[in-house]
Amino acid sequence: MILIVDDDSAIRTSLGFMLKRAGYEVQAVSGPKEAMTIVRNEEVRLILMDMNFSLSTTGEEGLTLLKQVKLFLPEVPVILMTAWGSISLAVEGMKAGAFDFVTKPWNNIALMQRIETALQLTDKNEDFHTGVVGEQQSEGKTFDRSFIIGESRALNDVLKVAERIANTNASVLITGESGTGKELIAEAIHRNSRRADKPFVKVNLGGISQSLFESEMFGHKKGAFTDAVADRKGRFELADKGTIFLDEIGELDLSCQVKLLRVLQEQTFEPLGDSKPKKVDVRVVSATNANLQQMVQDKTFREDLFYRINLITIHLPALRERKEDIPLLAAHFAKKQCEANGLPMVAISEEANDYLASLPYPGNIRELKNLVERTILVSSNNPLRVCDFQQQYQGLSTLQNANADGLTLDEVELIAIKKAYEKYHGNVSQMASALGLSRQALYRRMEKHNLV
Repeated sequence: MILIVDDDSAIRTSLGFMLKRAGYEVQAVSGPKEAMTIVRNEEVRLILMDMNFSLSTTGEEGLTLLKQVKLFLPEVPVILMTAWGSISLAVEGMKAGAFDFVTKPWNNIALMQRIETALQLTDKNEDFHTGVVGEQQSEGKTFDRSFIIGESRALNDVLKVAERIANTNASVLITGESGTGKELIAEAIHRNSRRADKPFVKVNLGGISQSLFESEMFGHKKGAFTDAVADRKGRFELADKGTIFLDEIGELDLSCQVKLLRVLQEQTFEPLGDSKPKKVDVRVVSATNANLQQMVQDKTFREDLFYRINLITIHLPALRERKEDIPLLAAHFAKKQCEANGLPMVAISEEANDYLASLPYPGNIRELKNLVERTILVSSNNPLRVCDFQQQYQGLSTLQNANADGLTLDEVELIAIKKAYEKYHGNVSQMASALGLSRQALYRRMEKHNLV
């Protein structure tokens, strides 16, 4: 049964009608006292709760009721309902244990998606603990993990979470260092979802300037600005019915964060030069290597946006935390490189694999890939030996001279960047390639070490 708690009879009626038409059993009450009576005595699967029940608009009544509900029904999802101008109240509610929040007036389709997502995730959590998920897998419903190499426990833990949430509409935030494979996990979530046959649209937010953000994301009409010579669809419209992957979301400036929050919250947007809103149905998967929680504390990332994008958080381990996967990854990259260049297949000696597993990899999988590919192109040995990789590893001699065993990872990273800077005379593209990093990731690391 779904419980609606709102002092507005029109809202109770409209929500009740919508949910009953969707096949749900519904009860609707006007205030906290009646709500707690039902919570104590009946089986409730989900609660839609207003934040205010009197002339007061502080939201304290809603927060108090939420905390009381969570004492009795800690596992039942609560979706808060609030006005757009009171999203800060909803954020307080999220901190107190609410599952999600919607703003009034809401989009019925978006609201139903959030309700279904909440119920699906609750059911999947129960299935996971009782072993039902494993039974479903044995019946042939396997998780497609194509292109994801590795068998370590750390990686398999990530894939278990991805499997549980893939077939829902839950927003997902993928965190982890640069080069750990966040985009591959995002693709796997889409590929295993109900939206698999719809678009998967990738957006690198770190590469979109503030002035172009609205045009890129929401599109524009012909004549909207000087260079708008034709209508253009934005990324959200291109991703309609599918998944949009917002990479490097921590790079987004505050003004753009507000615009992004609106479309995520309301599932509508307006192209530049068009006053008619467009509806969109997208699943949002975001990724970052930044510490968004720290950015929220530093006031450089909006707290309400943070809670909107990370209904589910998946953290990818660094390569140094899954060293048992390094031989598998190295063999995969070696095979691909040989196939791409028409070379005979090359093996990697056991000693060379041990050597590869000993490296720090500040650039993670991307750095390992570049190291293997460079070594295959330069060396004529088969199998590849330790000395072959040593000759191509950019930071080796410097790290040995500096007694790397006594250094922190940040110090190792700094030495490797300085070595690459000297070798390539400050050419950022060549430095990034040698270190196995993207240009943006290298810039961020150089800024961290005050090298720019």
